[in-house]
Amino acid sequence: MEPESTPYVAPARSSFWQKLGPGGFASLGLALFSGLTLIPVLYRLRQVLDRAEGDAPHAADAILVLGRKLEGDAPTAVFEARLAHAEELWHAGLAPRIIVAGGLTGAASRTEAEAGVAWLLDRGLDTGLLHAEGKSQHTLENLFYVRDLMNAQGWRELILVSDPLHLARAGAMARGLNLHVRCSPATQAPPARGTRGWVGRALFEAFYLHWYHLGVAYSRFIGSRRQLQRVS
Repeated sequence: MEPESTPYVAPARSSFWQKLGPGGFASLGLALFSGLTLIPVLYRLRQVLDRAEGDAPHAADAILVLGRKLEGDAPTAVFEARLAHAEELWHAGLAPRIIVAGGLTGAASRTEAEAGVAWLLDRGLDTGLLHAEGKSQHTLENLFYVRDLMNAQGWRELILVSDPLHLARAGAMARGLNLHVRCSPATQAPPARGTRGWVGRALFEAFYLHWYHLGVAYSRFIGSRRQLQRVS
């Protein structure tokens, strides 16, 4: 067993390969090889489609909007749909605060979290109820850093907001980090259900969900504490 060390975090504006971190390349190779049979991907596809409906509404300590790469410095249509759904949940009284996650990615000059908070402020929400997590580079880090905020504030439950096909993977990662979450889909987020883009996104998410679970199993098998610190 390797000695305990600081978990790997991706630098700002990370490339795909930089985001992989320790063991990422190996687990990706295993996921691609095992995915050639299509059996694990089809199994995960069922989970992606089942989880797209989300959970029954329930009060929580905070609503978490997962980040999305910006277009220039502006939220994409997908990110806006997530933010709008979080606003609806807040107006419905399901949580007293909203957390927007996402760091500095791509060519943007501000973080995803900053852009999301600004969007909500433009909608009339008060700055006191908005929190920004601006260090993360991908979904797993969104949740990793938000867990630190939750623990610091003594908050226990989250409503996790993303587009429907992303919820299976995001929810699995949240549970892996021992976060208590209820998933809520931003149903207006593109692509539209049943379109070619929707099918492609569903398959993409099925593979990524397979990769995530295989990566966790691989890290446990080789006894890598540093890799497990990122996901548990």
